[in-house]
Amino acid sequence: MRLVLISAAVWFALDQLSKYLVVHAMGLIERGVIEVFPPLLTFKMGWNTGINFGLFSGGPEVTRWILIGLAVAITGWLLWWARHGLTRSITLVSAGAVIGGAMGNTLDRLVYGAVADFLNMSCCGIVNPFAFNVADIGIFAGAFGLLIFSNDSKMPRDGA
Repeated sequence: MRLVLISAAVWFALDQLSKYLVVHAMGLIERGVIEVFPPLLTFKMGWNTGINFGLFSGGPEVTRWILIGLAVAITGWLLWWARHGLTRSITLVSAGAVIGGAMGNTLDRLVYGAVADFLNMSCCGIVNPFAFNVADIGIFAGAFGLLIFSNDSKMPRDGA
């Protein structure tokens, strides 16, 4: 369980620190765009009130609170699963990555009313219109790790 909490804390801290540095210290909130290594990496300010790729954005204020509640519920479930079902270090770290990322985005929703997205990556003539953040990387990497490595789970399977 300690690995889950350490991983969650690291991802949460990386997310919040990166947002502070890029959005506030570098002034992205005022500038809107900072070209870092164009087109591979551009900081592009985006406020996401929805979920990935802006789905459900622009909805009523209740959507924000539903997404906060959903993140808290998923975090609670992952903590329960980590305590009662996960045994390998990689799955515990993966669960922590999802939790840390979810809590980073949840804090944004509480403080700003939306998630601060700023990473934009394009390549090879394909222009990506979407921005994301470090929390999203943690959520994606953690979910991928859980999908690939969670076969070690002690949770009962069908027919078992």
